[in-house]
Amino acid sequence: MITELKLRNFPISFYAIILGLAGFTVAWQKAESFFGIGNTVSSIIGITGLILFLVISAIYIIKWIKFPQEVKAEFHNPVKINFFPIIAKIFLLGSIILVGLGFHQVAQNLWIIGVILQLGFTFILMYFWMNSDKFELKHISPALFIPIVGNILIPIVGVEFYSAEISWFFFSVGFFLWIIFMIIVFYRIIFAHPLPEKLVPTFFILMAPPAIGFISYVKLTGDFDVFARMMYYFSLFLFFVLLTQIVRFFKIRFFLSWWAYSFPLDALVIATFFAYHQTGMEFFKFIGLFMFALLNILIVFLIFKTAKAISKGHICIEEND
Repeated sequence: MITELKLRNFPISFYAIILGLAGFTVAWQKAESFFGIGNTVSSIIGITGLILFLVISAIYIIKWIKFPQEVKAEFHNPVKINFFPIIAKIFLLGSIILVGLGFHQVAQNLWIIGVILQLGFTFILMYFWMNSDKFELKHISPALFIPIVGNILIPIVGVEFYSAEISWFFFSVGFFLWIIFMIIVFYRIIFAHPLPEKLVPTFFILMAPPAIGFISYVKLTGDFDVFARMMYYFSLFLFFVLLTQIVRFFKIRFFLSWWAYSFPLDALVIATFFAYHQTGMEFFKFIGLFMFALLNILIVFLIFKTAKAISKGHICIEEND
């Protein structure tokens, strides 16, 4: 039973767990298709993610009712506000999962909800960035890409539901914001103080926009062209860069932000299987299987660390930021 103190400190970042599991579900769907096996594993992961989504949402709604000022404080926090758009991405990923299972009508409904939420969060975040006097250089981190990635995610199944122009709109918004914030984030990483320990896992988020952008672009154009290759290989390059620092990542204390390791790797695994499907090249096959194996190990490890932290009461505690 969650105590009142724990409820007060229940963070919006819990949704990052659902995001990681949703991406993991899609990755398993692609793997099941690759191996020619049934969708049992992906269905189990998807159902687990759905149950957790409902539980986390119920708890957060109760927090919103009992402690509205705490939710308001999170929403106005320059770092934590970036985690609210995860909710939109969960709906969009749910749509992708259901398309893979053949439930097109339900998937379309989820996609519409996801698009509306994503558009709303994008406008809210743009207003916040342009008008808030709380936003400073120290608040800049790869977490800024969280609200941006959702726009790039929209075309993946959006092209199947409505005019491609809608998907092009969101792709354009997400792509150019990604370029802008990539420059800002790298400036902060290179010239400012190092990221606080809690935000170090968000480095992995750097991989997500180009990996998802690659899939969306090919879906929109139907062509695995030079630009598509540039986005995919840049994401792959970032993966290997981050892999060289893996010891550093796992030396830090466990935070829920560790789940930032999951969705970007989900995205790159899915992008690699997609590249193999497009080209049939053995390179994509072997690199995809290698990363898929790492992803499975990572998810099991994250679940273990999260369960351990919850059991020891290290989650939902008072924070300084």
